[in-house]
Amino acid sequence: MEYRLTDFLPTTKKELELRGWDYVDIIIFSADAYVDHPSFGAAVIGRTLEAAGYRVAIVPQPDWHGDYRDFKKLGRPRLFFGVAPGCMDSMVNKYTANRRLRSEDAYSPDGRHDMRPEYPTIVYTQILKELYPDVPVVLGGIEASLRRVTHYDYWKDELRKCILCYSGADMITYGMGERVNTELAHRLAAGEKITDIRDLPQTVFLARKEEIPGGITERDILLHSHEECLKNKRSQAENFRHIEEQSNMMHAQRLIQGVDGRYVVVNPPYPPMTTEELDASFDQPYTRLPHPKYKGKRIPAYEMIKFSVNIHRGCFGGCAFCTISAHQGKFISCRSKESILKEVKHVIEMPDFKGYLSDLGGPSANMYGMHGNNRNICEKCKRPSCIHPQICPNLNTDHTPLLEIYRAVDALPGIKKSFIGSGVRYDLLLHKSKDEHTNKAAMEYTRELITKHVSGRLKVAPEHTSDRVLMLMRKPSFQLFREFKRIFDRINNEEHLHQQIIPYFISSHPGCTEADMAELAVQTKRLDFQLEQVQDFTPTPMTVSTETWYTGYHPYTLEPIESAKTQRDKLAQRQYFFWYKPEERRNLEQSLRRIGRADLIPELCPYANHRTEPRRQEPQKEKRRRNRRHP
Repeated sequence: MEYRLTDFLPTTKKELELRGWDYVDIIIFSADAYVDHPSFGAAVIGRTLEAAGYRVAIVPQPDWHGDYRDFKKLGRPRLFFGVAPGCMDSMVNKYTANRRLRSEDAYSPDGRHDMRPEYPTIVYTQILKELYPDVPVVLGGIEASLRRVTHYDYWKDELRKCILCYSGADMITYGMGERVNTELAHRLAAGEKITDIRDLPQTVFLARKEEIPGGITERDILLHSHEECLKNKRSQAENFRHIEEQSNMMHAQRLIQGVDGRYVVVNPPYPPMTTEELDASFDQPYTRLPHPKYKGKRIPAYEMIKFSVNIHRGCFGGCAFCTISAHQGKFISCRSKESILKEVKHVIEMPDFKGYLSDLGGPSANMYGMHGNNRNICEKCKRPSCIHPQICPNLNTDHTPLLEIYRAVDALPGIKKSFIGSGVRYDLLLHKSKDEHTNKAAMEYTRELITKHVSGRLKVAPEHTSDRVLMLMRKPSFQLFREFKRIFDRINNEEHLHQQIIPYFISSHPGCTEADMAELAVQTKRLDFQLEQVQDFTPTPMTVSTETWYTGYHPYTLEPIESAKTQRDKLAQRQYFFWYKPEERRNLEQSLRRIGRADLIPELCPYANHRTEPRRQEPQKEKRRRNRRHP
């Protein structure tokens, strides 16, 4: 299908003229390349506001140097500027856990590193406020959402205030932004001033005490002030428990935190989106393509997801190192089968589609359709995870609705195979429910997943082998991974398949020691893994793990927790992933002796004391062939 330039949100003065527009209601400044696809936040908000009747333009990756011409080219909007810093936190996108520059920027054309500044939320807003001081600036996206109160910043290695304090913006709309930004636009269009809009759910603003609607009441949660958190790390840990709990409640309380003689006010989020609301977001007229300005250029993140379809939002896993629940919440919102099939048919029509969907998933692959059986219990629940430390008895874990989606998609003409690229929660598959239908569906899903939806390698995330570390991560026991691997191997043998299971692991997580990593190396070696998918823990704002890492206290128990913080300590843990590399063996042997685990040297470093590696045994077949040639 051929698209015209006017099928995209306008990005230039010329594109405004093609539409016959002499003004714009809302201009979104995005730090990502503009890809008109439901996986890219700026496109989603732009399309949603467009559907609500507003004229929306988007300026992707403006040049923040020199005369700011990109910030001036569309003039001033009638209602507000939106700042969307990108699908990923700008610093995670740019740097590794060791603070080294990543090989490419996945959301920029040709992976270029010079297309966005660090902390674009702050940089863009300061420029806009300098040029147009009277126009409201509204922050959205993950960078602002996760910096809505006092937070630890790993790259600056300091405790930072709410991002409103640095940027000068008027408001944050946090989380998934369709409803809040639409309602904000309606109220501004009706003539309200942004400084008077103080009751809008899912927003954050700065105010003097007398400007807080209703004042500070018993119903509010008054957090320790920023100044108190600077003096006392334990106060920051105590704050975070409230922040996480309220992010995951159906009926949350307002959070208020003092800073610089004013208060940050975090209004509670909207309830989870209904199926109809989520369908409306995904059913917008996306072209699913990068803007024509990028013709001939590769956008790495788009190449990964161009043939994927997202079927739900939210995640109730509550992993301690993950930001999804802080941004999307723990309650699952599902698309209808009709909406999903409509998008898949759109993918089928794409000219370079060969019949293979790269992913039919979500934040977690197999949470579609899952919810609490008794909604009243869910409405009072404060647990950040529905499945840790045990699966909630109120949780409906039936995989039947998901199987129906898979089968409906696979039955479409033009679909050869749909792969599941999102992470699978094997603890949900192995859970024994009191309902036999649910148990049967889990077994049926497991077999169908392995036999029909794996592209040769199934990726899962046990994350560690130590149950103590896994408890801090809010992940299930490694024994469940062993059990799942046995099932995976058995089904592969029965079906004569040659597929691999690829586990993900993390080093240097709070509470993890070198001894834990040594045990991880041994356990995974015994399972015949040479690990590829590994990661050093990266502290990112608004996670339990980050707050534990920074403060030294677990936010829920206030128990002291040690963490590897120096580069030397982090590398000492990371090296255990690569026990199979000859260049690592000398260091591993020294490390094992130092931590009192010399007993593991024969298993992990069998040749460490030899000057050279033993000669590889010549295969018998090759030996016989050589002997025939040279008797």
